[in-house]
Amino acid sequence: MNALVEILKIMIPAGAVFAAAYFLVKRFLDNDQKRREHELKKTTLGTITPLKIQAFERIVIYLERINPNSLVIRVNKNGMSARQLHMELVNAIKTEYEHNLSQQIYLTAGAWELVKTSKEEIIQLVNISSSKVPADANSSELAMMILNITANLGKKLPNDVAIDYLKKEIAQIF
Repeated sequence: MNALVEILKIMIPAGAVFAAAYFLVKRFLDNDQKRREHELKKTTLGTITPLKIQAFERIVIYLERINPNSLVIRVNKNGMSARQLHMELVNAIKTEYEHNLSQQIYLTAGAWELVKTSKEEIIQLVNISSSKVPADANSSELAMMILNITANLGKKLPNDVAIDYLKKEIAQIF
């Protein structure tokens, strides 16, 4: 029994010292891990932020380029038929969209959804305009129909709605 008491006299203080050392080392290592994670986040943000800003810029440029007013002026050429202009307009919208697909990784899901919706609604506007002009019409008739429908919408164009949303989103980042 005496030996047990002697062993306990040694083991209890040793256990207390071991527990204190364990918790101190664990706390030190946890703090060090948090510090390293913070440094990694800080470095990542320094790299990602410029890419994110560039993505917003590229998407805004895309949305401005598919604005029916600028799109018709840019794509319409003398001597085109309405059918050719229709195909060129839809092709321009889709090609530019495909060129900017990679930017979605830097945008929120809501922002990217608005970009996709804008693309689809503007293609639909071009298709509706095309259906309202005669099949043998020249491109200027289709261009005028698109511009008239755009002017008479009475609401913001889908690309303008998306641009406003992107502006609000980028303002929240900064």
